[in-house]
Amino acid sequence: MFLQTTQPSSVLSVYFLLLQNDHVVRNASLYNKAFVEQFEETPLLVAVLTYVGYGILTIFGYLRDFLRHWGMEKCHVAREREEQKDFVPLYQDFENFYTRNLYMRIRDNWNRPICSVPGAKMDLLERASKDYNWTFQHTGKVVKDVINMGSYNYLGFAENTGRCADAATESTHEYGVGVGSTRYEMGNLDLHEDLEQLVARFLGVESSMAFGMGFATNSMNIPALAGKGCLILSDELNHASLVLGARLSGSIIRVFKHNNMVSLEKLLRDAIVHGQPRTRRPWKKILILVEGIYSMEGSIVRLPEVIALKERYKAFLYLDEAHSIGALGPRGGGVVDYFGLDPKDVDIMMGTFTKSFGAAGGYIGGKRELIDYLRSHSHSAIYATSMSPPVSQQIITSMKIIMGEDGTTLGGVRLRQLSENTTYFRRKLREMGFIIYGNDDSPVVPMMLYMPAKIGAFGREMLKRNIGTVVVGFPATPIIESRARFCVSAAHTRDILDTVSQPITDQSQRTPPLPMASSLSASCWFFCLSFSLNRIFCLSVSLNRIFCLCLSHSIGSFVSLSHSIGSFVCLSHSIGFVFITSYILFSSL
Repeated sequence: MFLQTTQPSSVLSVYFLLLQNDHVVRNASLYNKAFVEQFEETPLLVAVLTYVGYGILTIFGYLRDFLRHWGMEKCHVAREREEQKDFVPLYQDFENFYTRNLYMRIRDNWNRPICSVPGAKMDLLERASKDYNWTFQHTGKVVKDVINMGSYNYLGFAENTGRCADAATESTHEYGVGVGSTRYEMGNLDLHEDLEQLVARFLGVESSMAFGMGFATNSMNIPALAGKGCLILSDELNHASLVLGARLSGSIIRVFKHNNMVSLEKLLRDAIVHGQPRTRRPWKKILILVEGIYSMEGSIVRLPEVIALKERYKAFLYLDEAHSIGALGPRGGGVVDYFGLDPKDVDIMMGTFTKSFGAAGGYIGGKRELIDYLRSHSHSAIYATSMSPPVSQQIITSMKIIMGEDGTTLGGVRLRQLSENTTYFRRKLREMGFIIYGNDDSPVVPMMLYMPAKIGAFGREMLKRNIGTVVVGFPATPIIESRARFCVSAAHTRDILDTVSQPITDQSQRTPPLPMASSLSASCWFFCLSFSLNRIFCLSVSLNRIFCLCLSHSIGSFVSLSHSIGSFVCLSHSIGFVFITSYILFSSL
């Protein structure tokens, strides 16, 4: 188990307890509040059984591919026409193996159509599949009042009534829905100017720039900030948009262990000492990419230490606050506000409006020179259509509520409600004995499932109880760390959180505490039987040699025949064991 804690004393000194190798915490005096994160290691038996489960799924996947190849099973996979079989393949059949044979079995847990506001509760369109999740048909029924534990609606601004909805409606009447141009041409509205000034004031930076898409904010702006001759140091669990932006930049990319300052400093030191490959020239620029809250782990970046390292080694820091802006800090200012740091210590502050603000798009904030540079060099700024007016107004209204500039205390109330709900829900799950990842203050709550069969079973069982959850597995997570991810919202009440936790408790009581423990006795029995048969087989071989040496040729042949029969029995036993184990493992599917 990896437990990371800091506890401030009267003089704000901080003590760390780390129970994992390679994690050495320094600069403890940089923290001014408790910092608790837990990452329990996967139990060995659970890991072995999980690998066995994936192995059996893979074996049956190859078997089904064999049947599809010879026309014994209908093939739904996209493939080339017969007359194109000699061409370079457009569809890589083997690369789609996981999607074809594993993901399709549980695809009904994702992409569920929603027909209401994704607030604390939502309505889902019911659907069914007659071909094992390859296609879906809507039944015409609507599942009402499903508790929403999957949307990033941290502050509850995803709503169709209230101040934000009214303001967005008025802006639609005044400006229309679309702009139909880029900011550089005829798409720069006064709403966009007001939004960027408000964002800069909210972040505490000199200037900011808004973009219409959060993913493109990373993927299209990082290439404008780094290029050939630059070095990018990226956390191993960074979002795909950061990874794509780093790759598009053409820079050298090196990855450090998640939230591991020892690993990061080693890369920084090596970069300073050795310089660029082959030429050994100094790097033009070193850019560190981190996130505020990591959406799959629920962990919070150790920002004080990252800032200390980037200042020591003269690097630049790019901070992605997609999940932390609005969700952390006493003012909702994100991870910088959470640690009480100066926003000027972060060179590039990035975030999105899709989570806490109930809208769409993203922003980048920093020094005025930085923003002016991006206005003329960012592909997302030059070529992308401007942000929709009602979306811009939604962001402005919700941000003013958070800042208290609307004349009410609603923003502060929602911030406190989110913090209380996060603490309550995490504590409740942990008290029930579940393995929960991440920081105690993170509204992203991953609950570990591990087994591939549990991914589909958990999502389906929760939906039967009118609870919508997100289940995640490989390749989005490590193969032995499948999980259910809950997103806590200020719109949730204690009753809603209790309603969610009760079915989880019921499921855990129905299932043995150790996943698939019921199959252990059978597995042990089969292992003992296999061992005994193996001993008998070895004995038969020995007897065969003795008889061949001492007795007649006919008697030796008879023993050889018995030896062959014993080998056949062992082979039959092995095949039967595989099929019985596969049935036990995946009967829940």
